[in-house]
Amino acid sequence: MTDQGEQPQPQFEDFDLSDVMLAALEHAEYQTPTPVQAGIIPGALDGQDLIGQAQTGTGKTAAFAIPILEQLAPEEEISKPQALVLTPTRELAVQVCGEFEKLAYKQKVRTIAVYGGTSVRGQIEQLKRGVQVVVGTPGRILDHLQRRTLDLQEVWCVVLDEADRMLDIGFRPDIEKILRRCTCKDRQTLLLSATVPQTILGLAKRYMYEPTTLNFSSKDVAVETIDQYYYTVEQRRKLPLLLKLLKEEEPHQSIVFCRTKRRTERVYQQLKSEIGSVSCMHGDMQQRARDRVMGQFREGKVRCLVATDVVGRGIDVTGVSHIFNFDLPQSSDDYVHRVGRTGRMGREGVAFSFVLPDQGSELTQIEQRINRLLERREMAGFEVGGLLEDESGQPSEPPPPPPSSMLRRPRKRYRRGL
Repeated sequence: MTDQGEQPQPQFEDFDLSDVMLAALEHAEYQTPTPVQAGIIPGALDGQDLIGQAQTGTGKTAAFAIPILEQLAPEEEISKPQALVLTPTRELAVQVCGEFEKLAYKQKVRTIAVYGGTSVRGQIEQLKRGVQVVVGTPGRILDHLQRRTLDLQEVWCVVLDEADRMLDIGFRPDIEKILRRCTCKDRQTLLLSATVPQTILGLAKRYMYEPTTLNFSSKDVAVETIDQYYYTVEQRRKLPLLLKLLKEEEPHQSIVFCRTKRRTERVYQQLKSEIGSVSCMHGDMQQRARDRVMGQFREGKVRCLVATDVVGRGIDVTGVSHIFNFDLPQSSDDYVHRVGRTGRMGREGVAFSFVLPDQGSELTQIEQRINRLLERREMAGFEVGGLLEDESGQPSEPPPPPPSSMLRRPRKRYRRGL
């Protein structure tokens, strides 16, 4: 595995890109390639199969979009799709498609994002008119293949974006069916993933030709520009603590992560009555509503987004300055992706995690995963067992303890003391 983290950074002009592409990069205000872009673009332009290990927020979408756009045949020559990008979520599909459109500035390139939750008829009509780049989720791509509304015979480049996430959520059978339908003999396959477990290597061995693996992950998984703190807080005190932090920190934009859809909705409703410019997003919402919320968030019209892990991966909003883990995620990998929503492209960010008194082991797992200790913080009035502030900000007595019949056996001690 080649480690690209220490290599000197070239310029976009060093990649022998067309004048049209260099103009598009200038219009997009992309001045210097990120390490991921500097590592992937030359090899992709040479037609190599590549496995790129990189976290989100490192510029990997442009890393594969640029070489694809540079090598597309004119629509008059090939009318069928020439490139296919598979993504784990609808939101990431929309974002990737938008990146292609931005980098295709002043070029005649047709792209489409296909995903579930929206009318298939409109997608069929677009595909009939002809597209060169298709971005989509495996389920909807497979649906179009079964309907025979999508022909992949001319696809010469396939990108598996967030490959580990797609395998985590059970897309492997769909991915393999799709890859078998990409029958172009000299097909190029690019695989981007935050981690490269054995399942990824098995997929690569079967469907890629002599792939080169490039590792762009830093030794410290958590982005260095992100300050990470935690508060030990009881469940009933989380919301008052969140409100206090929001008022004190005054984030430019923030995401509040909750573990369940129900809690996401509840926290959103409570915040809506206390602060302005807040919205929510979770899996039970209609796709049209989710697209509208993400559009408003990207435009800065929404400053606080309360969400489940549906936005924990692959969503790039550069204005996010603060992350609040209202609930700890179910896995330490999800923590990495949540926190990665801030500190994008080298910017500074802050992440606060609310840890229940009995979640010491979960905190330890997160710290082991990122090879870093989160800094403990305390706030007057929010200490475990202390007084709870009322709406006026004055301390109030905590509720009486439950009757002895409701008391449970104390939990075992965990490794991490809170």
